[in-house]
Amino acid sequence: MAINWFKYSAPTNFYGLAGKMIPWFAFSAAVLFAIGLYIGFVVAPVDAQQGEFYRIIFIHVPSSILSMFLYLVMAGYAALGLIFNTRLSAMMATAIAPTGALFAFISLWTGALWGKPMWGAWWVWDARLTSELILLFLYLGYIALHASIDDPRRADRAAALLSIVGSVNVPIIYFSVKWWNTLHQGSSIKFTGTSMHIAMQQAMFTVLVACWLYAIAVVLARVRSIILERERNTTWIGELPEVRS
Repeated sequence: MAINWFKYSAPTNFYGLAGKMIPWFAFSAAVLFAIGLYIGFVVAPVDAQQGEFYRIIFIHVPSSILSMFLYLVMAGYAALGLIFNTRLSAMMATAIAPTGALFAFISLWTGALWGKPMWGAWWVWDARLTSELILLFLYLGYIALHASIDDPRRADRAAALLSIVGSVNVPIIYFSVKWWNTLHQGSSIKFTGTSMHIAMQQAMFTVLVACWLYAIAVVLARVRSIILERERNTTWIGELPEVRS
């Protein structure tokens, strides 16, 4: 039997679906985090050049990838809400922003921990580091702008414009090591292959998937809260068991 997925574009239907999906994504994320970090910090061999310090990449690289990818997803939802005036799209964009900001912060923080022993400095105004810092400011700007406007619909439109314009920064982050002479090393994993040990690859991809599942679980939980806040005066909200209790 075909499933009409379009019906879940309405907050009334999506609220229940999200509640059912959260435990699955959260549990899977926890399991994969444990497996990936064990492989990365226990099983994977010591790097010939960077020694034990390289192991920070198993947190740094996945968080960096998620910080960029989530921004594009956020901007995509914001654009859908702006163009088609869909309520749930704007809510999803608002729910993604804090998680994206968290991953951008973790990326910068772990990058500093990695940079100190490798470069001898916690921070340099490197092209990739600077553009990643701008990404964090874009996330925070989105959150601040949305919170500063009382009318949710006006806030959605204003924040959507900011996120769409700011999306130009994502390819700058990705291609910065190719466009400019930077201290930041290039990608270890490429379409042409990789020199990484198999255990390193397994740890990297496992933690990356875990981060993605975690992001989905947290965003779904947050969008449910946003739906409750925005729809609090509607009849169906008052009929929910968690609201009645």
